[in-house]
Amino acid sequence: MDLASWIDAYLNHLRVERALASNTLEAYARDLNGLAGAVGDSAAPGDIDVEHISRLLVDNVARGFGARSSARQLSALRGFFRFLVRERAIQSDPTELIDRPRIGRRLPGVLSFEEIERLLATPDVTTDRGRRDAAMMHLMYASGLRVSELCGLRLRDLDTKAGVVSAFGKGGKRRLVPVGEVALAHLDVYLKEVRPRVAAAGATVLFVSPRGDGLTRQGFWKLLKRYARVAGILRPISPHKLRHSFATHLLRGGADLRAVQAMLGHADLGTTEIYTHVAQDHVKAAHARSHPRG
Repeated sequence: MDLASWIDAYLNHLRVERALASNTLEAYARDLNGLAGAVGDSAAPGDIDVEHISRLLVDNVARGFGARSSARQLSALRGFFRFLVRERAIQSDPTELIDRPRIGRRLPGVLSFEEIERLLATPDVTTDRGRRDAAMMHLMYASGLRVSELCGLRLRDLDTKAGVVSAFGKGGKRRLVPVGEVALAHLDVYLKEVRPRVAAAGATVLFVSPRGDGLTRQGFWKLLKRYARVAGILRPISPHKLRHSFATHLLRGGADLRAVQAMLGHADLGTTEIYTHVAQDHVKAAHARSHPRG
């Protein structure tokens, strides 16, 4: 098999065996096709050595790749060559001798409590669309869902009596996340007064568009940005910033790090720990403002 065939086999392995999301698969495909473009689709995997990989990374930097993009591509290549070793297509992994680019820790951007309050108060809850949007934004902030998880929710995933939502996350893993009383109240209004009038017959998705079908990630992103402008939030905003704010505000309130990890669905505690730095910045700022020797 040539390189292009092995790339297809690896992407199929990621899709079937590891159940990666379509966006993640597309990112892997771009990074691996970058290698194929550099050495040729018909190249044999065994002919690729450490010099080919190093030259690819250097050329990418010349084209404007940053350290984070280079690190992501190297990670994709490492996974691919380890797969080839396991399949006995090659004897050794040429990426083992390449150091990962050094990247600084980038703290997630979060909204303040006051900004969150303004944002969540923006939808006009006298309209069907406003009630739906308020329910979606309150649920996202209350439970720290990813936008793909939010838009993919089914009716059966929400248990209003128990006050939990079942989120289908990365790697096909499900987790139960608590939903606060305020979010539950908005969801109750939406489920009783809006969705029955709007949802198409047989629709199982929780949040529906005016056409009666599911709302897309891009659709939610657009409505969130529109509400942010109305709320006077001028800095860039994204659905993930609501997730970041959820985690940071929990930690500022004294939540246990392991509990936050479970609610976010992080496999590695180190991924969650970055939010502690943001929370500590808040504490330091409060100390500087309030302490007589601050």
